[in-house]
Amino acid sequence: MDVHRYRLRVYFEDTDAGGVAYHANYLRWAERARTESLRDIGLPHQLMMERHRSLLVVRRIEVAYLRPARLDDEIVVETRVLRAGSASVDVGQDVVGADGGVLARMKVGLVCVSQEALKPVALPEPWRSAMRPAPRA
Repeated sequence: MDVHRYRLRVYFEDTDAGGVAYHANYLRWAERARTESLRDIGLPHQLMMERHRSLLVVRRIEVAYLRPARLDDEIVVETRVLRAGSASVDVGQDVVGADGGVLARMKVGLVCVSQEALKPVALPEPWRSAMRPAPRA
């Protein structure tokens, strides 16, 4: 999977009293970006749920906050697959400001689980093939 770019703007509702984006919103933006990356390759999460009764869930997340996003900033969440296993995927996500500087860097561990038992299951095709790491430039 190539690098996916999800563009958004920081709204008043995303900020604290000082106009700085609240830290938990970075996780929301990252979740949306991962969802849109699947949708953009024609493999939305809903399809995995309907066809295979499985879904991707976050197992762990590491976040490094480097610079603040502020009210009205235009930002981009860049998502790339770092590693794919039989039932798990690690993705890297950078929140990038308009100047190209990284505001936050995340490493997200996802695992594919059955909807019923929430136990790990193999990542179904064609998601497994689509989630191969892209070569780094």
